[in-house]
Amino acid sequence: MRTKKWFALVAAALLAVSMSIAACGGDDDGGGASSGTAGEKGGKLTVLNAGDFEYPDPGASYYQFDYMIHYATTRPLYSYRPDQATQPPTPDLASGPWKISNGDKRITIGIRRGIKFGPPVDREVKADDVEYALERAFTAGVANGYVSTYLGDVKGAPAEPGDYQDIPGIEAVDDYTIQIDLDRPTAGIAAAALVLPASAPVPREYAEKHDAKSPSTYAQYQVSSGPYMIESDPNGKAIGWVPDRRIHLVRNPNWDPQTDYRPAYADEIEVREGNEPVAASRRILRGKGMITGDITVPGEVVKEASQRYKDQLELPLSGGYRYVAFNTTKAPFDDPNVRKATVAGMDRVALRQARGGPTIGDVASHWIPPNFPGFEESGGKAGTGVDFLARETGDPAVSAKYFKAAGFAGGKYEGEGKKISLVCDDDDPGKKVCLVADQQLTALGFDTDTQFVQHDDVLGKYCGVPKNQPNVCPNVGWGKDFYDPQTLLDSTFNPASVLPENNSNYPQLDDPKLEEAFDEAELLTDPAARARAYAELNKMVTALAPAVPYVWDKQANVRSKDVSGVINESNAVWDLSFTSIKK
Repeated sequence: MRTKKWFALVAAALLAVSMSIAACGGDDDGGGASSGTAGEKGGKLTVLNAGDFEYPDPGASYYQFDYMIHYATTRPLYSYRPDQATQPPTPDLASGPWKISNGDKRITIGIRRGIKFGPPVDREVKADDVEYALERAFTAGVANGYVSTYLGDVKGAPAEPGDYQDIPGIEAVDDYTIQIDLDRPTAGIAAAALVLPASAPVPREYAEKHDAKSPSTYAQYQVSSGPYMIESDPNGKAIGWVPDRRIHLVRNPNWDPQTDYRPAYADEIEVREGNEPVAASRRILRGKGMITGDITVPGEVVKEASQRYKDQLELPLSGGYRYVAFNTTKAPFDDPNVRKATVAGMDRVALRQARGGPTIGDVASHWIPPNFPGFEESGGKAGTGVDFLARETGDPAVSAKYFKAAGFAGGKYEGEGKKISLVCDDDDPGKKVCLVADQQLTALGFDTDTQFVQHDDVLGKYCGVPKNQPNVCPNVGWGKDFYDPQTLLDSTFNPASVLPENNSNYPQLDDPKLEEAFDEAELLTDPAARARAYAELNKMVTALAPAVPYVWDKQANVRSKDVSGVINESNAVWDLSFTSIKK
């Protein structure tokens, strides 16, 4: 999974607002009111992690834990309060709601005055800093995974990542106004995407020298605009970040609470990396001052916590799904009949059990989760009607039918001498899921070659890099970027969304009809029409059998007893700016 994202029955309200002339809500007051439990100021909060950042540069980050940090250290144009998963987002760096005009081809946003960059820049944030941040996200050195999906229609936006260039459609009209012009009427979805970290300001005069390198070195010298910053030396070097060991956040001395809705209770936040999930989860439950970060709490600990530490366990809906992805660019999964046979033969209940069992969610039958626009239109829990997903525990007869259609008379895979490669998490629960997937693939006749790597390398070096991608990626998942069905399907299955790095389209389907359907659906502005269109896309994707969906999941989070934990529903993890230590 890259990011986690959310839902409820107010989709119509959100899209109706976001597609209108004056879109997006939230009051114009950036300070004061907080969401969640009232906390106490001070103290040190410790976050236990298995891995590190996937992409530490906020312009490139597209992963749940990355967001956990960046939403505490940067201020994108818009963001979600902890209990605000489905409403229009809150103006953050923006001074108020966005405005859409020119036939849904122009977005105009005011910038809040008085927000300052942290050291060593120490000046007020201006509109040009947002322009530069968005433009750098299109470069090869930053390798952003979503700007081409949601902002690809910006006038003059490059078709492929390359060197930095001024983009005519992104303009700082004056010091406090940013304007985005589009070639097609997709302003609603483009504006909604401005909750993502790439819209957080980046000081051009400071970052240009780092961005001149590829990859950019800005991640090691990033400048804060939020309440916290990575501890740095006088030159801005992030001495508080030691890759694969720790991330140390301290207060940004230039942050003004009067301009922000975040209370930022803790004085400092320490992320400790390299933790084994079972032991770390139990240490948090029994210890003091600790919370989970990127750790997926294993099933046995979820069960233990639900019985002995019930008040210290949170299971928010993730608004996404977990799946076993096939690489359709390589044999044997370039054959749709082999894919259908494999999906039919996989026991999805066993895969879910390896991850945590019924507590973590319902067994998935397609790609739009419950309580989300397009779910009921896709057939609901019963599924889209394909026979190879009809039985949750697998169907040997259907599997044999498709293997025979692929030319394997014995009803199982018979490609002798050709191993299929798998790359998997080396920690539970991902490791357990992988072992179950490996066992099931072997039972279907495949000869597997399985490699276990550390958590952040699964995507960062293998499954998210097409040239290095194995035949099967069993430890992947996805959640919404914001409350719209496009965010569940576009980055993951649109043939046009494959990227050389930070790629989220693991199957890499090559299907012109599917790509055309995506192009048509993203132009729709009526919420009901969008729900129907993306339900049809969901059915098309499901029929192509690019992967095995096995759970619409919940995110297990645990905390120590002395921590007042607040979950941000839009990311399904603890909100670092709202979580506090009890004195």
